Amino acid sequence: MAETVNVALDAMGGDNAPLEIVAGAVDAVNKKDNIVVYLVGDTAKVEAELKKYEYPKDRIKITASTEVIGTGEPPVMAIRTKKDSSIVVGLNLVKSGQCDAFISAGSTGAILVGGQLIAGRIRGIERPPLAPLIPTRTGVSLLVDCGANVDARPSHMLQFAKMGSIYMEYVIGVKNPKVAILNIGAEEEKGNALVKETYPMLKACPDINFTGSIEARDIPEGTADVIVCEAFAGNVALKMYEGVGSVLLSEIKGALMSSYVSKIGALLIKGTLKKTLKKFDASEYGGAPLLGLNGLVVKTHGSAKRKEVTNSIIQCISFKEERINDRIKEKLNL
Repeated sequence: MAETVNVALDAMGGDNAPLEIVAGAVDAVNKKDNIVVYLVGDTAKVEAELKKYEYPKDRIKITASTEVIGTGEPPVMAIRTKKDSSIVVGLNLVKSGQCDAFISAGSTGAILVGGQLIAGRIRGIERPPLAPLIPTRTGVSLLVDCGANVDARPSHMLQFAKMGSIYMEYVIGVKNPKVAILNIGAEEEKGNALVKETYPMLKACPDINFTGSIEARDIPEGTADVIVCEAFAGNVALKMYEGVGSVLLSEIKGALMSSYVSKIGALLIKGTLKKTLKKFDASEYGGAPLLGLNGLVVKTHGSAKRKEVTNSIIQCISFKEERINDRIKEKLNL
């Protein structure tokens, strides 16, 4: 029998809470019989949503909280003062060991701060990176870091590469994942001071399959499985990636519906087109893990709907089954 995975889920975080969050939790426990979800939030509101669904009652539990951290609040102050917020209560479930993971679509800053202050870093990890999966022509790549460490150091970047490699190999199933550093050119001598100092450290590291630099335009081709960068460049790349994808999708749909002939053509290619576009749907890949913490903390999009919430919960299974944190400790000699 598969090991039970206990997941704390912020029922009040994000634009679509609690409606889509609760729906995602229900779908997750109906799909996987080894998941128990602890919905953290306003008990009355959560119970009202749960009444809409059929699900195994023993595998969705409610943990009450009375406060919510808004996206505009200063993260450190909010974590320290709102002790009964859904984020703080959920993270404490991980800290206590009652839950294996915490997932939230709420304030990114509060989740990053709370993850480090409450769940805590693995001893020896300098900076935990936020690492989303992004769709590519060949599958997915892991972007490390996309928002947690704007002023990273070369030693941080080296740890990002090692942890990203472990995640891609054991959670996603990519053997000997190719690691590249985000740069403004393919030549080794190019880049800013951080990239120039980090490059030889990655090149000399025997624990990763380093392939050199990667330019942003090559990311969608899938030439690297793990893309290492500091959070400023990573966040810019990610937001541009998502924005262009959204515009292209909208333009394709508009073009296909623009005339009678194009509508007939759209009908003929509907199946193939749907399958292709599904590859570039961010909700298919769940949330972004904050790697290097005691336990697992996952940030989903603020606009996350039930599918993304469900997939974020399910991705926690592989993280626990593959003992990712133990592998990080072993690989980094921590």
